[in-house]
Amino acid sequence: MFKRQTTGSVVCASCGYLVGVNDETCYHCGRRNPGLWGFAPALRSLGNDLGFLPFVTGLCVLMYALSLLATGQLIMSGGLSMLPVSAFAEAAFGASGFIPVFGWNHWWSVLSAGWLHGSLIHLAMNLWGLRILAPIVAELYGPGRLVVIYTVGSVVGFTLSSVAGYWLRFMPLNFHFGAGITVGASAAIFGLIGAVLYYGHRTGSRHVSSQAWSWAIPNIIFGFLMPGIDNAAHLGGFLGGYLAGRALDPLKPERVKHMFWAVVCLSLSLASIVASFLTRGDIR
Repeated sequence: MFKRQTTGSVVCASCGYLVGVNDETCYHCGRRNPGLWGFAPALRSLGNDLGFLPFVTGLCVLMYALSLLATGQLIMSGGLSMLPVSAFAEAAFGASGFIPVFGWNHWWSVLSAGWLHGSLIHLAMNLWGLRILAPIVAELYGPGRLVVIYTVGSVVGFTLSSVAGYWLRFMPLNFHFGAGITVGASAAIFGLIGAVLYYGHRTGSRHVSSQAWSWAIPNIIFGFLMPGIDNAAHLGGFLGGYLAGRALDPLKPERVKHMFWAVVCLSLSLASIVASFLTRGDIR
C-alpha cells in the first residue's frame, strides 16, 4: 500500500496538477517536493485528509476505552451519561479546565483534552461532526493545514475555558462558561467551522459563510440551553480556527512546512497525553 514510486508522474499534493515524481518544485503552484519523496500516490489513497480522520477516530476511541477501564465501571444509565467516564480518569489522561491548568499546573492539558470524552454519546456526537467537517476543511485548506487548524482550535478553546473557569469560578453553576474539568473534540470541531467561515470571507462565497454559520449558531444556542456544555471551549475553538484559517490563507497552495507543523502538532498532542498520565499523582 505504501510502496514508494521512483519514476513517472504523480499528482502534486497541493494543486492536483501532474508533476514528475522527482521534481524539486511544482511548475504550477511552486510547492517544493510535490511528489512527497515518491509517497504521494500512497498517501493519496488515504483520502484528501491523508488519513487524519481515521487517526483521530482511532485515537479518540482508544482513549475513551482506556478512560472507561480506568473508571472501573460500565454503567448504562441512558442519555448523555451513557457509559460515563469518571472525573479522575479524565484527569489522569489529560483533561483540561481551571483545576488541571491552575491547580495542578498541567498547562499541557489544553493539548490533550481534545482526545478525551466523557461518555459514549459524547464520543459519538463529536466523531459524527468530525466526519462531516474534516473532509471539507481538507479540501479547502489541504491535509497539513487541517491538522494545524484542528489543533489550534482545540488549544485556544481549552485555554479560554480554563482561564474563564478560573476567573468566573464564583459564578452560579448554570452560568455555562468555563469549566473546572473539561474534555472533548468539540473545541477542535468548532475550530474547523471557524476555518470554513474564514474561507467564505476570504473567497467572498456567501454560500460557504452561511453554511458555517448554520453549523455554529444552533450549536452555540444549544450549548447555553443544555447543562454540562463547555461553551467557552466552543467559542474559543471557533475563534482559534478562524484566526488559524486567516494565518494559513486557503488561497495559497499548501507547502511542505504545513505538513511539518502538522506532524509537530500531532506529536505534541500525543506527548501531552503521556505527560498527563505520568503526572497523574498530582491529581487531588
